[in-house]
Amino acid sequence: MSTVGKRKSHESAEGHVTGKAVYTDEQRPPVGMLSVYPVLAAHARAKITSIDTSAADEVEGLVTVLTAADVPGENDTGAIAHDEILLPTDEVMYWGQAVAWTVGETEDAARLAAQKITVEYEPLPPVLTIQDAIASDSFHTSPQVIRRGDPNAALQTADLCLTGEVGVNGQDHFYLETQTSWVIPDGAGHYQVYSSTQHPTETQIIIARVLGIPTNQVVVTCLRMGGGFGGKESQANPFASVAAIAAYKTGRPVRVKLNRQHDMILTGKRHGFLGHYTVGFSYDGRITALDVDLYADGGWSLDLSPPVLLRAMLHVDNAYYIPNLEVRGRIAKTNTVSNTAFRGFGGPQGMVVIEDIVDRVARSLNLPPDVVRERNFYHGTGETNTTHYGQEIFDNRIARVWSDVQANAEVAERKVAIAQFNQTHTYTKRGLAITPVKFGISFNKTQYNQAGALILIYTDGSIQLNHGGTEMGQGLHTKMLQVAAQTLGVNLNRFRVMPTSTDKVPNTSATAASSGSDLNGQAVKDACETIKSRLAPVAAKMLALDTPEEMVFAEDWIYCRTYPSARVRFEDVVQQAYGDRVSLSATGYYRTPSIYWNAETGRGRPFYYYAYGAAVSEVEVDGFTGTFKLLQVDIVHDVGESLNPLVDQGQIEGGFVQGMGWLTMEELVWDAQGRLRTDAPSTYKIPTISEVPEHFKVQLLERAAQDGVIYGSKAVGEPPLMLAISVREAIRAAIAAFGQPDHVPLTSPATPEATLKAIDYVRTHSTVAAKSSIDPDPALKS
Repeated sequence: MSTVGKRKSHESAEGHVTGKAVYTDEQRPPVGMLSVYPVLAAHARAKITSIDTSAADEVEGLVTVLTAADVPGENDTGAIAHDEILLPTDEVMYWGQAVAWTVGETEDAARLAAQKITVEYEPLPPVLTIQDAIASDSFHTSPQVIRRGDPNAALQTADLCLTGEVGVNGQDHFYLETQTSWVIPDGAGHYQVYSSTQHPTETQIIIARVLGIPTNQVVVTCLRMGGGFGGKESQANPFASVAAIAAYKTGRPVRVKLNRQHDMILTGKRHGFLGHYTVGFSYDGRITALDVDLYADGGWSLDLSPPVLLRAMLHVDNAYYIPNLEVRGRIAKTNTVSNTAFRGFGGPQGMVVIEDIVDRVARSLNLPPDVVRERNFYHGTGETNTTHYGQEIFDNRIARVWSDVQANAEVAERKVAIAQFNQTHTYTKRGLAITPVKFGISFNKTQYNQAGALILIYTDGSIQLNHGGTEMGQGLHTKMLQVAAQTLGVNLNRFRVMPTSTDKVPNTSATAASSGSDLNGQAVKDACETIKSRLAPVAAKMLALDTPEEMVFAEDWIYCRTYPSARVRFEDVVQQAYGDRVSLSATGYYRTPSIYWNAETGRGRPFYYYAYGAAVSEVEVDGFTGTFKLLQVDIVHDVGESLNPLVDQGQIEGGFVQGMGWLTMEELVWDAQGRLRTDAPSTYKIPTISEVPEHFKVQLLERAAQDGVIYGSKAVGEPPLMLAISVREAIRAAIAAFGQPDHVPLTSPATPEATLKAIDYVRTHSTVAAKSSIDPDPALKS
């Protein structure tokens, strides 16, 4: 019986709903554990003239105060560039930056002590926005460029051209479990770290750097995370490092657990983007040239901004063939938090830019946006099916998901019904949009596309499974159990999946880039295949056969393929293998083949494959309040041959809702002094169950097995988030129904205020656009 492909519940589902699942800060604390608390900067940019900690000494329970002088190693936690000062010495770079940390017997003692520390500043003028950075030439790195064809020449000869600007907002991760780490010294110079981190190896490396000790002196274990979404890929490192410095200085265990407000103030967000473009197109809506500048708000330090920007540049085409395209990227250096990885990793921002452009092209020609989208799809072979960075799309499934979702959602019929509704309703309008997704799967940085695993079988037939991926609720452990059980041909109840730990699987990559199952699944399978190769001869000998290559492992038995009645129990073979002195543990390893990237030429094959999807969303917009109601969502998404359809469905639904929140309601607001004003659930709105429509249909693309990946499956973590662009475009369509505009400027997020502003624009700029001289193809009419 196959284990892979079955709808299995999350391996920790019962623990999640009963509260029995143990997270980092819910373990039984060691004796003498201390807590830390931050002292936050009062300016977005300022020189530090003095730090006075004397009043804090009066607080009962204060143990010590951490400043830059207490760092035994390097005072830096930068993941790519060493530009991320952990404890500032001369200058603060964003409002709320931690200038010092108090260490107390209790968190209350540390908090009271932090309130008594006085810091004097000399304020300096901050750079707070991308526009400010452009004006002052404040950038982290030199420009990146990817070019195809000759955009300048093509723009000169295009039938029509438009120029414009697209602003894309940031987003707070708002994971349920805030940043948390425990650091426990053993008194001999070694440190056991429990951290809510997506990248235990990097956390290990950064802590060792900050403490000035070899990496092997630090073990980092991730039990599980209460959400990550990219916010714990690099952002866990500085907080774990602070706890490590306190443990080093005091010789005692130390915990850090940010409250929600501090988490929102101190941690990086999804990068805000600004796009400036000129697009050339034909009278029938085919884009012939695009020249675009993408600016990413990197914040005060570099963090992971270069690969985030690169992925945005690689996805500024989304699903569209543009024969002449040049995209230039810059990373703005601003005095805000250091922005970081977030589900989609720049890809969503690039896609919002191109979808905004496509809609504008369509409306300028008085053509349906879905018609213009379809006319520009990658298609055929060769040039028209090759990206602007030179990667051919051999597994192009765009047309399949597009046609399937239109049929499922009955798009043609609903368009007629919506038009009738809008004719009879003056103050509420409905809109429908269908948008595609083509998302590349692999880490941008080739070296991260590797993974390891460790399988330990005990003499009673029970098994421990270790792999380098981390569990943050996405179901990775569940899938790895299924892969291991399928490969070894045994029941799932034999397994215990172990917490991810750097002393079991070293040199791991982050659980990110939607690659957790792809990479770790292959590594787990490799370890299991090694074990099978050792057990097969033992089983053959027990069955008095001389053909170990014919041994089949299935349903807790090992038997001969050509003589299946000759069989032996799995645990009996394990016991015999031990008696024969055959190793019952094995490591597994995998690296993604045939991927490469040339940063100088902007060409290569950065992705092993693409995931595809399409979504149809229908909304109703209130012309008085600017609020919207999501009436219906239909999705067709390509996950290959699903390892676990239940888990994948959950990922698609959750990703879509998170994307909808980003594009419609999650608004980050900094004031003129650089202070974050949306620093709590009371001021930062995320989607709730009330925003989810009753009709929310998800279909996994059928007959979709992918070659060269673990059991034919595809990644599912990030791509569904971008399906929510359909909600934004549906809102735009509803706004357009309040008039007859040739352009609907809609800022992001599409809050009620932004929607009302757009409605006002449509009403005051309503003109009947000149009908295109070329009608839509009859086959595309709806």
